[in-house]
Amino acid sequence: MLRKLFRGGARASATPPSMIPPGERVYAIGDVHGCLTQLDALLAMMAQDEAERGAAETTIVMLGDVVDRGPASAQVVERLIALKAEAPRTRFLKGNHEEVFLHALGGDDQALRMFCRIGGRETIMSYGVDAREYERLDYAELAKRLLAVVPDAHRGFLDAFEDVVTIGDYAFVHAGIRPNVALSLQKSSDLRWIRGAFLDYPGRHEKMIVHGHTITPEVERRAGRIGIDTGAYAGGPLTALGIEGDATWVLQAPA
Repeated sequence: MLRKLFRGGARASATPPSMIPPGERVYAIGDVHGCLTQLDALLAMMAQDEAERGAAETTIVMLGDVVDRGPASAQVVERLIALKAEAPRTRFLKGNHEEVFLHALGGDDQALRMFCRIGGRETIMSYGVDAREYERLDYAELAKRLLAVVPDAHRGFLDAFEDVVTIGDYAFVHAGIRPNVALSLQKSSDLRWIRGAFLDYPGRHEKMIVHGHTITPEVERRAGRIGIDTGAYAGGPLTALGIEGDATWVLQAPA
């Protein structure tokens, strides 16, 4: 386990540190992408960390892209359904991969083709379709097979994911926000897909933005954002950002 503690930015700065309300604690988890083993390990680390820190009103925020690319998307979804039952304050953000997956399940042929290009093959196989069958099916057949193997409970669970979660001075989104646009006016397409305009923006926003979507070797801290997608499916660790008061810390489950 890697744990680092940070306390609210440079104290010499005129900008006050970002905070969450007293008595609350948050763990934000970056892009899981079907990596069940790392997810289980990280949740165990969080439980130990929680016990060591003492009682608090704890919220877990999953930043989206829980499916695709890794080997166990179906099992990750099942684990997260169980997590919600165990920890009702858990919140889930809809990433671009959930968006495409749901459109493919809804019969959108172009979405299905894109889904297969961006890691959907591994998701489909995690639902019990073997590699030989996958290669044999054309897109029309694959669409029918997908509907047959994905439980309605999984589809409904993913479709209920949120776009934004705000807690204190923090806003949690999947990809980022459009700079200089109020959070209440952000488009879902930006929240799930944006990169350059958000990542390259040097200033602050109305909230400190915690996001995934764009892989970096380590947690990336900038004036207005904290990026925590460290590429679990690509051999990097799965990262959680802990927040309490004006302090933040990092937990990581290695590949």
